[in-house]
Amino acid sequence: MRLHILGICGTFMGGVAALARELGLTVEGSDANVYPPMSTQLESLGIRLMDGYKADHLKPAPDLVVVGNAMVRGNPAVEYMLDEQLRYISGPQWLGETLLPGREVLAVAGTHGKTTTTSLLAHLLESAGLSPGFLIGGVPGNFDVSARKGSGKPFVIEADEYDSAFFDKRSKFVHYRPRIAILNNLEYDHADIFPDVAAIQRQFHHLVRTVPGNGRLIVNAHDHHLAEVLAMGCWTPVETFGIGKGDWQADLIDADGSAFTVRRNGEVIGEIRWSLLGNHSVMNALAALAAATAAGADPRALLPAFASFQSVKRRMEVVGEANGVRVYDDFAHHPTAIATTLAGLRAKVGKARIVVALEPRSNSMRLGAHAEALAPSLADADAVVFLHRPELPWDAGRVTGALNGRGSTVPTVDALIAALRSEVRAGDHVVFMSNGGFEGAPRRFADAIKS
Repeated sequence: MRLHILGICGTFMGGVAALARELGLTVEGSDANVYPPMSTQLESLGIRLMDGYKADHLKPAPDLVVVGNAMVRGNPAVEYMLDEQLRYISGPQWLGETLLPGREVLAVAGTHGKTTTTSLLAHLLESAGLSPGFLIGGVPGNFDVSARKGSGKPFVIEADEYDSAFFDKRSKFVHYRPRIAILNNLEYDHADIFPDVAAIQRQFHHLVRTVPGNGRLIVNAHDHHLAEVLAMGCWTPVETFGIGKGDWQADLIDADGSAFTVRRNGEVIGEIRWSLLGNHSVMNALAALAAATAAGADPRALLPAFASFQSVKRRMEVVGEANGVRVYDDFAHHPTAIATTLAGLRAKVGKARIVVALEPRSNSMRLGAHAEALAPSLADADAVVFLHRPELPWDAGRVTGALNGRGSTVPTVDALIAALRSEVRAGDHVVFMSNGGFEGAPRRFADAIKS
């Protein structure tokens, strides 16, 4: 069978392509952005890549077109596919029908922490000898691929609430039919497709409806939005997790979250010491540990594996250090994620200065859905340089003006790097925050301060 994947170089669709190739299928694909590292990863698997979305790319007709959710009506390849009545399917539905039947699916859902928790859960199951398959929406530090079929029964998947395709507006995760599902947290996001929190809650409840009675729901004990989801109806045993609350509890040993004790139903399981920071990381750890235990692993035997966990790329990744300045690249793109990430760093570095370079890149950020919450989320930053591109449809001065002299705006990445060079001094921690490429700004700045 020959598959053509539209939008193949996205993290999720690239994972779909790798899994299809591992199943022995002939795989090819198109994308508007064919460049490394995803392009080289896919080409190394024998996958043919085509630049752009042209009707000719679908000639001769493939057996099946797998359509990424970035595709829209009016796209030349999409229009040709529809006119010629080619067989097509969304990426999540293809996974749900082709790869996941017969597997023990562990799905990781939530507004924040999906990629890290999915990577950690796969790492824990691997350390337990269960050889899981996985699809991770990022580059995991403990594996050389972001997706693999695996030889064991478990399959760990990052379960996104974003819609599946232009023809299927259901959330991706309703296609996965997990036996174990982590509900990590739930906040308003994706303002381009969801009008309010209630709309997202309905999608999460659709996921809850698919988890069997002999499965398990692993749920954040602190999250009232998730409590409201479960109140809509729940037919599956629930285990909760939290810091000082829930069936699985963490008691912090170090305030920065790098060491904590784990208890289950009041019984001490042991201690976790690792390189990650912040209460959000502690919560991710509890969720992954609870899910791995539900899959049959011994929780006490899993604890040493946390020390060897390597976080996902672009999650407070140190990309350079020179002249006493440390530079981080971070994916945080929601006020809650920004606040918890900076709080973890503050607990680690004490009174050292934290300088933030922020790009409002996500759809919700660009639409201004989080504008009012941004300034409070930056409370732990000593200085903020905000990238206010000319096309941003709202005034970033609303954010920087509320920072009491700690914030400034710049129109370009070049201006941002120049502003940072004049701002930073020895001992500073500089955090770049964006869910996009940021024009390579973190590494460009790290190189600049070396000179």
